[in-house]
Amino acid sequence: QVQLVESGGGSVQPGGSLRLSCETSGFSLDYYTIAWFRQAPGNERQGVSYFSKSASRPYYGDFVKGRFTISTDSAGKTVYLQMNSLKPEDTAVYYCARRKYPFTSTWDDPDGYNYWGQGTQVTVSS
Repeated sequence: QVQLVESGGGSVQPGGSLRLSCETSGFSLDYYTIAWFRQAPGNERQGVSYFSKSASRPYYGDFVKGRFTISTDSAGKTVYLQMNSLKPEDTAVYYCARRKYPFTSTWDDPDGYNYWGQGTQVTVSS
């Protein structure tokens, strides 16, 4: 059974940091890829970062601008999103998702993902 469980959200002041975790089970990251998305109220779901063991590099949304880093643990079961220099506009629910295979769209298209976690709230406010 495929499961994705996010954790690590919370409230921080502008300029602060958070590390989100996505614990995966029921599949191997050797064969499937994971992305982080976010959705703020009234907005569409937006691709934040994408990780694939077979890709030459991770991918990030243009708005990240070097502030976030995606990584995995040594066991290859948990995907992290380290977020630094957080801004109020980063406030959203953050989701991790497993990409469909074969790929059906670009990495940042949420329609290309068929398994989602429940989300974790990130609030950036002074």
